[in-house]
Amino acid sequence: LGFPLATRGQMFWLADGHPNALAPGKRPRTTLSPTIVTRDRAPYLAFGSPGGDYQDQWTLHFFLGHVHSGLDIQEAIEQPEWQSIHVPDSFYPRGYTPAGVMMEERMPAEVVRELERRGHRITPTRAWFDGRHVAAQIDTRTGIRRAASNPRRRSSFAAGR
Repeated sequence: LGFPLATRGQMFWLADGHPNALAPGKRPRTTLSPTIVTRDRAPYLAFGSPGGDYQDQWTLHFFLGHVHSGLDIQEAIEQPEWQSIHVPDSFYPRGYTPAGVMMEERMPAEVVRELERRGHRITPTRAWFDGRHVAAQIDTRTGIRRAASNPRRRSSFAAGR
């Protein structure tokens, strides 16, 4: 008989010798990556996203948009989203597109042209389609709390004080 492995169980590989091969006592690799950021040794920002292999990419885009580009957390969530599809998916059937990048159609045209010039294979996706992240923030200096939700996903919500 056997037992069900659930969604994350399919992330095992059935190839002998693969680092993530199914074996007794092993746990599957996971794409879950909830994140907490501190400032002045205190919690400052919490964020995360569902989305399989894409969630790490989406949360990095959010974080860099906020910290490096100075966007507030809602603006950082709402920036046009993209994800690399160059490496095999964690989930069966493990598809991939060498040099592939999926991008929301609202990505600036000059960005798309430059990536294509560099050899990337762009697959457009619908506007407001990619990304599912949410975030909550505490200003460590004022105590003001903020939250941001993703308009791409109906189940997202935000609350602040």
